[in-house]
Amino acid sequence: MRIPTESLGTVTDWRDGITWSAGELAAQASRTAQHLIDIGAGRGDRIVIWHGGSGRFFGDLMGVWKIGACAVCLNPSTTEEELGRIVEFVSARAVLDDGVTRLDTELPAPVFDSNAFGIADDDVAGESNLDDDALILFTSGTTGTPKGVLHSFRSLLARVALNQAHIPRPTRTRTLSVLPTHFGHGLIGNCLTVLLDRQDLLLAPATNLDVSGNLGSIIDEHRISFMSSVPTLWKRVLGSVPPPKKGTLARVHVGSAPLSADLWNGIAEWAGTRDVVNMYGITETANWIAGASLADYDAADGLVGDMWGGSAAVLDAEGNVHAQGEGELLVQSPSLMLGYFQLPEQTDAVLRNGWFHTGDIGLIDAKGTIRLTGRQKYEINRGGIKVHPEDIDLLLERHDSVGEACAFALPDEIEGEIVAVAVTSGDGSTINPRALRLWCAERLAREKIPSRWFVVDEIPKTDRGKVNRDNVAAYCMDMES
Repeated sequence: MRIPTESLGTVTDWRDGITWSAGELAAQASRTAQHLIDIGAGRGDRIVIWHGGSGRFFGDLMGVWKIGACAVCLNPSTTEEELGRIVEFVSARAVLDDGVTRLDTELPAPVFDSNAFGIADDDVAGESNLDDDALILFTSGTTGTPKGVLHSFRSLLARVALNQAHIPRPTRTRTLSVLPTHFGHGLIGNCLTVLLDRQDLLLAPATNLDVSGNLGSIIDEHRISFMSSVPTLWKRVLGSVPPPKKGTLARVHVGSAPLSADLWNGIAEWAGTRDVVNMYGITETANWIAGASLADYDAADGLVGDMWGGSAAVLDAEGNVHAQGEGELLVQSPSLMLGYFQLPEQTDAVLRNGWFHTGDIGLIDAKGTIRLTGRQKYEINRGGIKVHPEDIDLLLERHDSVGEACAFALPDEIEGEIVAVAVTSGDGSTINPRALRLWCAERLAREKIPSRWFVVDEIPKTDRGKVNRDNVAAYCMDMES
């Protein structure tokens, strides 16, 4: 059983305007597969792809899968030192790049420019099984022990099929991806879901400021009907970028970070559709596993709706599992990862008794509707009282003067931890932390009111557009040193 690499949609690169047809993608896949077979690679081997966000990337990815090998998709900006560490860690058989970056050091595996691959045999392919390793996506660890999420062909195909079943096909005829192709939200949800259904994909990376600054006109020009993104993009777009005018945008997904009710409603107004869906998904479940659309719900902070296949439950403080109530969110899904590559202890810590322990705190009501309220990892323990920083972020971002907010813990001799927060200006005006604190005091319990305030030009984010609160804390403390 293989991914259907010969029956794809088209991929257009917004940067150069070049479109890769289904036939051209299939031809690149065959060339890549032939080259890998020629060097002795095959089923079970791991092939690193060190480029992304292009038609060639998808051709190479399909080529890896044609021979039954496992693709290791890396951020193209991964440094040579990080690349070498990961190549060695996964015992990669080869590294594929696009010839743009020239290496100054030798890697533990040969590097090939996929632009230069020659003619392939007509029926080049290898053997594979549904439960073979198919994909490794790294979520952390490029400076230490890499943490790679390992998916099988079965989990990927299950996730794509469930996505297709929950997103009406007419709404995704022309899809825009502004996300990187080396993590699940962009690669699996935004791209493979449509490409494997023979639909058309436009790649326009949001890291290019021309994309966010012209988002409405890009949607109109390319008749985009579906897109997915992170809240950060919309915070840049709303209020400064003209909306689309032609009415083609039918559905919008937002995920990978908490979405406030105000921002949710603002996106719907800008996009001209109520089918704006707050998505919940993690790399370990091959992206989306739940979603709530404004076509079905009123906007509410943390609301992520119903499961898209599988089951959800909560784990209470006593270690009991319940179908409804509040606690750590547990999920079962046909798209669940095999585990963390070569990290059995970390795998066993999150895969227990048939459930994946997400580390997210949530509520499940009697109808099975899920609402996220925080994350265990970033809980702030203020004198024994647990504070979820997401609550503070979402409240502050409702204030007219605040663009973005990120709350985090700082150590304190008396209370153990206190609440600190970094804020950016929303309208270019000067932020008054004292006034903001008084404003918060009218709306938050005492233990949630930030004790330390940092006014910053920008809140640092990962290459995936996510906020790492530990990084923000370090950034703010460096400002003071």
